[in-house]
Amino acid sequence: MSLLISDAQAQVAGGPTGGVTGQMLILVVFVVVFYFLLIRPQQKRANEHKAMLAKLAPGDEVATGGGIIGRITELSDAFITVEIADGVHIKVQRAQVTSLVPKGTYKSF
Repeated sequence: MSLLISDAQAQVAGGPTGGVTGQMLILVVFVVVFYFLLIRPQQKRANEHKAMLAKLAPGDEVATGGGIIGRITELSDAFITVEIADGVHIKVQRAQVTSLVPKGTYKSF
């Protein structure tokens, strides 16, 4: 019968040595890798965005999350007023500003 069914191997009572330690080590490595590949870069980008929002000033040219490009005319704590064309002003949430664009970009469109 040993041709069709393999013989059962005897199992050691304690299992493989270092089993719990090895599992904990693997878990710690996964947590460290997860932190350095996902969490840390996201926190860095959030801090850079927060610093950029704090430095906004009237006259800066910005791009919003909706793709609108314009020049800042007024600032408040939660909102900014952006001029998107001559005489056309819109109010946008300050957090929706995604980036500063180079000077002159607003007039090139």
